[in-house]
Amino acid sequence: MSRMKPTIGVTPLWDDKLESLWMVPGYMDGIAAAGGIPVITPLTSDRGDLERLVQLCDGLLFTGGHDVTPSYYGERPLEGLVETCPARDAMEFTLFELALAAAKPLFGICRGIQLFNVAFGGTLYQDLPSQRPSEIVHTMTTPYDRAQHWTTLELGSPLRTLLGVETFGVNSCHHQAIRELAPGLDAAAFSEDGLVEAVCAREYPFVWAVQWHPELWHKTDPTSQKLFQAFVDAARR
Repeated sequence: MSRMKPTIGVTPLWDDKLESLWMVPGYMDGIAAAGGIPVITPLTSDRGDLERLVQLCDGLLFTGGHDVTPSYYGERPLEGLVETCPARDAMEFTLFELALAAAKPLFGICRGIQLFNVAFGGTLYQDLPSQRPSEIVHTMTTPYDRAQHWTTLELGSPLRTLLGVETFGVNSCHHQAIRELAPGLDAAAFSEDGLVEAVCAREYPFVWAVQWHPELWHKTDPTSQKLFQAFVDAARR
């Protein structure tokens, strides 16, 4: 097997106030530490450009950030609770479609798992506190490199095979989550209060996504490191 470093496209975050692209260093650092070359993708919905981008990348990481626009799953936004970025939605849904068709390894984090679910035909809770109250707090405060709640991995899931544990602690910083799991996706993990915390797409070589934030804990957490490593290894192949 070639040990050439794979190129990983990383979708950018958007700052509304500054009208600027930005990036959480942990996404890039986690990929680099696992032996990949991370590259921030442009915020464009030009299909030709995105087709070329998919050709150039060995894998793609879909990052956290803005809420997915509810119209993509047939709903109107809850007033004052949903913050969207239409340009990012347009780019990422097209990029996901093209990368999936090319069977490129795909990894989603936070918004990423939500986007994967919607792209496959599922729905989301627009706002957990108002739509699904729970004793489990899913929006933690700093520091983020610590466990906020427990998550249980499904028996037989690729993530459980990789991590070798049944339950473990995860960090958590989200107010939306999977509501109806999409056809074609398998739930790989659940939170203590029953939310889907990880998914895999059974018909593809590597389409994984998690609701927690390995990019904020990768320096010290072996579980986060294993997730980045599995993704980069899949892209290398």
